Amino acid sequence: MTFSSYAKINLSLKVNFKRRNSLHEIQSYFCLINLADKIKLNKIKGKKDKINFKGTFAKIINKKNNSIIDILKLLRRLNLISNYYSVTIIKNIPIFAGLGGGTSNAAFILKFLLKNRVKKDLLNKAENIVGSDLRLFFHEQGFLKNLKTIIDLKKKQKLFFVLIQPKIKCSTKEIYSKVLKYSKKELFDKNKIKTKNKFINFLSKNSNDLQSVVEKKHSLIKRLLTDIRNESECCFSRMTGSGSVCYGLFKDQIAAKKALNKLKTKYPKFWFSIAKTV
Repeated sequence: MTFSSYAKINLSLKVNFKRRNSLHEIQSYFCLINLADKIKLNKIKGKKDKINFKGTFAKIINKKNNSIIDILKLLRRLNLISNYYSVTIIKNIPIFAGLGGGTSNAAFILKFLLKNRVKKDLLNKAENIVGSDLRLFFHEQGFLKNLKTIIDLKKKQKLFFVLIQPKIKCSTKEIYSKVLKYSKKELFDKNKIKTKNKFINFLSKNSNDLQSVVEKKHSLIKRLLTDIRNESECCFSRMTGSGSVCYGLFKDQIAAKKALNKLKTKYPKFWFSIAKTV
C-alpha cells in the first residue's frame, strides 16, 4: 500500500512560556500542504522491520534512529500491531526545514495502521516519543491553542506558497533555547478568519517568534524573507517552525509561479517548491 505523508507550515507561531518538562508552550495557526513524502508499507515475515529511505533528502537521515522505527516499536509494545513491515519512504520534504517531515511520516503511518482510529492516550504516548507536533498532522488546517489542544478551522482556505530552503540547517532545540521573550496567550476569534481575505490579513499582522532568533544567527534568512516579501502579489513572507524553510504566501498559483521563477534566478543553488493547502 502506498500513501502520502504531508508537510506542514506554521502560518504563525507564538512562544508563550517554558514548561517544567523543558518543552515550550506555543500557539500556532498551521496548515498541511501538498508537498509530501510517499510511503510504501507492506507486511513481511520475520521479526525485524525493513526501513528504506529514497529520494532527494534520504542521505542525511539517521537510518538506525528515526520516527518510523520509534512509532512501530511503540505500537508493538502496546500490542496494537503484531506484524513487521517493509517501509520505503520517498523523501520529498526537506530535512531540518521546519516542515515536520519525520513527524509527518510517523503520524501518517500511525493513522494508516490503526485505520484513523487513534485514541487520545495513544496520541499522548506517541508525542512523547516522536515529538510534540505530532498531533498537527491529524488536522488539515487549525489553531494550536496549546500543546494538547487544536481547534479545527471549519472553513478551509485555499492558499498558495513559494517555499525556499537555503543551505542552512536549523536545530530546533538550539533555536528554542535562545528565545528570551515570550508572547501573551492568543484567544481564538473565528470572526477574524471567516473569509480568505480576513484570514490572510490577520496572519500578515501575526509573526513567528522563532524567526528573529534565526535571523540573528543567519543574516541570509532575513535577506531571503525580504526578497520574497517584495515579490508582486506576495501577501507576506515568513519562516515556518524553527526553519530553515522560508515561504511567501500568495492568493493564487499564477502569482506564486511568477515569484518562484524570479527568485530562482537570484538564488539558483537553493531548494524551491510551490505548494498549496491540501
